Amino acid sequence: MPEGWTKNWTADWRLSTFNGALVASYFIPAWTIAAMKIWISPVHGLYDRANIAPGMFISDHLSFSVLQTVRFAWLLALGKVIVAAFFLVFLVLIVRESVRRKAGCDEALGFALLFGALISMASLIAASQLGEFEALRLHASETLVLIGAGILLLIDMPQQQASSSAAQAMHARHLGHHFSPNS
Repeated sequence: MPEGWTKNWTADWRLSTFNGALVASYFIPAWTIAAMKIWISPVHGLYDRANIAPGMFISDHLSFSVLQTVRFAWLLALGKVIVAAFFLVFLVLIVRESVRRKAGCDEALGFALLFGALISMASLIAASQLGEFEALRLHASETLVLIGAGILLLIDMPQQQASSSAAQAMHARHLGHHFSPNS
């Protein structure tokens, strides 16, 4: 085996980075395929299993016209593609060890998780209002995965950032200054 394989994987990979890669490996193909179905046929794609809750909600409760429904479908597809693109940027960034160690990829992952959780939570609420139990299970699972990965990302701070923040606070206390993150 090459020399790099003998190193401890925890020195290079944080748990949130590994979890983010797993979450991205689900959401990139799933949401890209759902968005492509909308792109090919907006109305038919909106009533696909992955998009049926928001589609039925706007047609039942908001009484959108056909043109408004198509515009909403394109907006939903655009949101899903943006989330998939940020997950893809995250995966590209974690390939470089220096970026991965300094948590330079966390911004892309954080945006994908936040925006994806908003889309999935809105779909979850729409499914619960309609009583679509299959869609409710799908969106509840996706929402829980995204929120759990977001919490893990917030908790799993890189050691370098944590130690520099602690050292900065101790240095400020030693000098008699009050430490403020804004200063």
